[in-house]
Amino acid sequence: MSAKILTGTHYMLGDHACAEGAIAAGCRFFAGYPITPSTEIAEWITRRMPLFGGIYIQMEDELASMAALIGASCGGVKSMTATSGPGYALMLENIGLAVMMEAPCVIVNIQRGAPSTGLPTLVGQGDVMQARWGSHGDYEIIAFSPNSCQEMFDLTIKAFNFAEKYRVPVTLLADEAIGHLREKVVIPPQDEIEIINREKPDIPPDEYWPYVPKENLVPPMAIAGEGYHVHMTGLTHDERGYPDITGSAHEKLVRRLIDKIQKNKKDIIEYEEVMLDDAEIAVVSFGITARSALKAVRIAKEKGIKAGLLRLKTIWPFPEEKIAEISKKVEKFVVAEINQGQVRREVERARVNGVPVKGVHKLGGDLITPDEIMEGIWKKQN
Repeated sequence: MSAKILTGTHYMLGDHACAEGAIAAGCRFFAGYPITPSTEIAEWITRRMPLFGGIYIQMEDELASMAALIGASCGGVKSMTATSGPGYALMLENIGLAVMMEAPCVIVNIQRGAPSTGLPTLVGQGDVMQARWGSHGDYEIIAFSPNSCQEMFDLTIKAFNFAEKYRVPVTLLADEAIGHLREKVVIPPQDEIEIINREKPDIPPDEYWPYVPKENLVPPMAIAGEGYHVHMTGLTHDERGYPDITGSAHEKLVRRLIDKIQKNKKDIIEYEEVMLDDAEIAVVSFGITARSALKAVRIAKEKGIKAGLLRLKTIWPFPEEKIAEISKKVEKFVVAEINQGQVRREVERARVNGVPVKGVHKLGGDLITPDEIMEGIWKKQN
């Protein structure tokens, strides 16, 4: 079957823009379980994916959803699921498996008030550290944070591209307000969208080992059924994919899993700088809260306060070098986020010269307002 992506200008729900971005990126398998506030992604996928010859499966739970994603990915299909914090918690064991197997896939987490069942219909940004450290052991991850419906489309495509390029599970770490927002989304023609597919082996099957990396530390990925011998396991393994539980094998493998992300950070990390050139106060924010932060720095400018904004599009890997660079020029950081300080602690870790870091935090399912961020900015002046 064939169909076309919805090119042109649309007034679109953020969750729907995410789903359409996945389809444009080449996603042809979705496994998931309904959960507020991400269910609209699955609902859109059920209608649209079959038109492209893709498959939607509602699984019995989030554990099974993530397992199905890995299987489909290893079978050569671009795969995605969507959930919120409680479901993401259940997926984390198999996210770790995807890291170890180097199975590219995309997990969308539309964050809500937490912990536990929390506030299912209200906004939260409390899954930042869960996305980075939720699975066990040492590993690196990629996570993007959209702050508009347009970025729900654009960053979903980027999530697939980087999942394929680096053979890693990528999280789109959005929030309820962006997922349920409706605004303009421009979808370009398919031939204008950059698509990256996993690199396949360029050697004969009898010379291929599944985990021999290229110069970028990423191994080409043969697809089961195409004539290559493929062996994957969650155990520590050698370059053939066979279990090797020696200390030296573990050190070599895990170091590469970390380095393939850390040594390519310049390619992965993306952020937006607003009025930071002469700023004395740097506001750091992401997602829906970055909208309030932008308004706050504009108000500050009008009042003669030299403030600027660093908006994080990539949260993981964290842009610590940029934070260090900014901290050499500013007198203060203000970090605004709908949690109790998860990104703030990263800013504190990455800053230099002991620059003060003020957190503007909020719980209760409400957005942080520009006035509340202004209070954090203004305290320097009084």
